[in-house]
Amino acid sequence: MQIFDTIAEALKGWLKNGLGLSATATDLITTAVWTLVLILFILLNLIVLVWLERKISAAMQQRRGPNRLGPAGFLQFPVDIVKVLGKEDIIPAAADKRIFKMASSTLFITAILAWAVVPLGDGLILADLNIGIFYFIAIGSMATISLLMGGFASNNKYSLLGGMRTVAQMISYEIPMAFSLLGVVMMVGSLRLSDIVDAQKTMWFIIPQLVAFLVYFVATVAETNRGPFDLAEGEQELVAGYFTEYSGIRYAIFMIAEYGNLVAVSAIAALVFLGGWNAPGFLAYIPVLSYLTLIPGFFWLLAKIYFMIFLFMWVKWTYPRIRIDHLMNFGWKFLIPVSLANIVVTGIGIYVYQMITG
Repeated sequence: MQIFDTIAEALKGWLKNGLGLSATATDLITTAVWTLVLILFILLNLIVLVWLERKISAAMQQRRGPNRLGPAGFLQFPVDIVKVLGKEDIIPAAADKRIFKMASSTLFITAILAWAVVPLGDGLILADLNIGIFYFIAIGSMATISLLMGGFASNNKYSLLGGMRTVAQMISYEIPMAFSLLGVVMMVGSLRLSDIVDAQKTMWFIIPQLVAFLVYFVATVAETNRGPFDLAEGEQELVAGYFTEYSGIRYAIFMIAEYGNLVAVSAIAALVFLGGWNAPGFLAYIPVLSYLTLIPGFFWLLAKIYFMIFLFMWVKWTYPRIRIDHLMNFGWKFLIPVSLANIVVTGIGIYVYQMITG
């Protein structure tokens, strides 16, 4: 990550010394530049992810998927974006127009804000807060409001039901998701994501916290409204749920935010449980594979993020959508007790370890 540090320092030096800007103005402009880079990273990932989802679902259903535009149909999504930009922005006459227009934009802003504390490498982070995980959970919970706004403002009974399902589902599954991360926080003694990654140089936390990882994975499937927990959309029952009345660019923004959240929760899983930008420790002891440890940490992290995204897609296109009562029972009666039990076991383990080591 030295190249990124060099670019950042060169930009600050040019703004401060070359243009004579104050330290405050330099920091603001630098932050704005890195924010734009982060948004570009998310949008580029979106192109790849939509193509991957179409190809993976096609393979699982014995179809070809996109195969006309570009190599292996890779350019299909950019063409779809151009098509969406040309579609009419229809707003129902009886809708609450102000809230209707705000819903998709606030959801996109929430998805971007969540990335502020997500490091993409050693030192490659917008704001390395000492409450990074807490900030991520707090910002993620704000997405519930945006989805409810979209469902309520549409003045459509199917949209309203989709919005209410979203509130019930996301608030319920935020609890086990937060509890699953708490076990790792207890082991490290810090909420800072960079500290958590540094603590995994010798052993990834997926080994001692396998139960927490599984709880986190299931909870985030529900948090991101991915199948088989996509009850907020439920095409067979609710047409399309909270975004039934949305069209054109507003519909596209909902989709962009959904994939942005998918990448974000995958990044958190990679950072907290899969060692972040650290290469697998056993590679150093295998002469044939030891050269892989020279790969920059950014690419290791990116590979782990895409591995998690593949798991999300695999689950979505494998299992059918479940009933809403089954979803709620599973969250409250199984995931929450399991996550609490994991916290208790982790606390006992830490206490015993401290007694043994003195």
